[in-house]
Amino acid sequence: IAAIQALRSSVTRVFDCLKDGMRNRETLEGREKGFVAAFQESLHSVSRDLGELERLSNLVGKPSENHPLHNSGLLSLDPVQDKTPLYSQLLQAYKWSNKLQYHAGLASGLLNQQSLKRSANQMGVSAKRRPKAQPTTLVLPPQYVDDVINRIDRMFPEMSIQLSRPNGTSAMLLVTLGKVLKVIVVMRSLFIDRTIVKGYNENVYTEDGKLDIWSKSNYQVFQKVTDHATTALLHYQLPQMPDVVVRSFMTWLRSYIKLFQAPCQRCGKFLQDGLPPTWRDFRTLEAFHDTCRQ
Repeated sequence: IAAIQALRSSVTRVFDCLKDGMRNRETLEGREKGFVAAFQESLHSVSRDLGELERLSNLVGKPSENHPLHNSGLLSLDPVQDKTPLYSQLLQAYKWSNKLQYHAGLASGLLNQQSLKRSANQMGVSAKRRPKAQPTTLVLPPQYVDDVINRIDRMFPEMSIQLSRPNGTSAMLLVTLGKVLKVIVVMRSLFIDRTIVKGYNENVYTEDGKLDIWSKSNYQVFQKVTDHATTALLHYQLPQMPDVVVRSFMTWLRSYIKLFQAPCQRCGKFLQDGLPPTWRDFRTLEAFHDTCRQ
């Protein structure tokens, strides 16, 4: 670095000599001789400093490749750091990534100490009174599933349930709730896997006559209800008694019989942003707007 600074100073003196020209001499011949002598001395200084720089540069060995950032460490040799500060940015990102990994490990250890498993306490059943008998298999006889669905169908006169098995033993339900909406329920044995809510006048069948379990409703209100129904499936969880889960879900679903008639229990309005109260409380079944339930 000192050699480079000396070379730059020598070059600056050369240009200063050219800029000043022939000065401080009485005769023209004296001025010319003085200018030539000063110019030659400046050039000799440049040549001397350049040779010293070349000698020192040859003494510098090849940079080591054992760098924490591998070949990116070569970016530190860029002389224009103020214009392309890539290496400093890489070092900052590397330190930030290490800190993030360290804090993520601490957070994982703290979360593993907490019990995040869903229990039956949400259903009002204490851990001591929880039934000890657990099903030995998730596959229940189709006749048992049919009996459970028929009993639920008789419980709610406003709701009609059509059961079909297009793909083996897995059941698919088409639930019609009055003249308000239709719900497609995909079941695995007696466990609900998926629900899709559509309007009463919407088509729920594909071109080949099967239930359409993939396309969403064309109306935003029923898309909201579909999202809430998916949330309800995560709430009503009791693997020991799947028939209770299905009955609880159907009871919650029946509360949408007054989807367009019940006001919000918090703000008292029927519409908010053009939508009726689409949320139903899991315990009280009261109607709320999606923003009012917070």
